[in-house]
Amino acid sequence: MRFLFVFFLLFLSGFANAASDTHSFAPDTSYYFEHFDPQLKPWRPGQDLNLEEVFKNYQYYEIRFEKSGREIQVIRHIQNRKEGGDRYRIREDGTLEKSAP
Repeated sequence: MRFLFVFFLLFLSGFANAASDTHSFAPDTSYYFEHFDPQLKPWRPGQDLNLEEVFKNYQYYEIRFEKSGREIQVIRHIQNRKEGGDRYRIREDGTLEKSAP
């Protein structure tokens, strides 16, 4: 019984950490990533890198979280030039839905 209780507590703490990952980014701040895949279910931004770490890459992504915490702006950089941007809405199930421009 004690083992079950400990397992349950560990499960809850892992779930809480996973849920807090999506809200740990400050709004209206640029975060840089090597990859962006809007098809992931649920979508997770991954580990953000500093600009110097991604600047050396041919392609990288700049993601800005909106103040609401439910929308993101994704800007793709190719050879350190902005090559376009898209907006996505974060659904309740963690998937992304592309927003109209």
